[in-house]
Amino acid sequence: MEITTHDFLTIIHGMGFGALFILAFPVALVELYRLSSSHWASAPSLREQYVARVCLFTLIILGWGAVLLGAYVIYPWYRAVPPIGTTDLAGYPQRLLMSSPKTTGWHDLGMEWKEHVAWFAPIAITMVTYVFVKYGSSLYKQRQIRTAVLAFAIVAFVAAGIAGAFGAFLNKYAPVRGGTVITLMGDN
Repeated sequence: MEITTHDFLTIIHGMGFGALFILAFPVALVELYRLSSSHWASAPSLREQYVARVCLFTLIILGWGAVLLGAYVIYPWYRAVPPIGTTDLAGYPQRLLMSSPKTTGWHDLGMEWKEHVAWFAPIAITMVTYVFVKYGSSLYKQRQIRTAVLAFAIVAFVAAGIAGAFGAFLNKYAPVRGGTVITLMGDN
């Protein structure tokens, strides 16, 4: 069983950072809503605030990890330019998608979303975390700030979800391949 370094890093980007971000997000969102809800008679305890902070900081690490690995490692491989006269575009994902009217939309919409809008997820969750840490136990008293924080958290989740879906579809139609082969099992 073998995998290439490009495949491995794409898995870390999408299934590691990206999928964990999306899977952990509902837990953090529910906790954030619960702790900032106006239904509280008193401020959340220090332990409850600590757990929420750990969740939010974990999301920051996962979100930025996905975006930075995608933008600065995976994306250059995606945009690789084939040598003149190349007819097999399998090793050049962007050119492969753009070579057919049936798949060019995956590049035009899918990759453009991933290129630009996916950055909203880590930016928004960083802002959410900052506001939560800054206001802490008094956030439940400030309805407008609480509403804005929850709205930005939802924007981060939606942006990450759509970017993840496009990433899965793009990898299906035009996977990033190449790099050193890593043998996981089998003959050495």
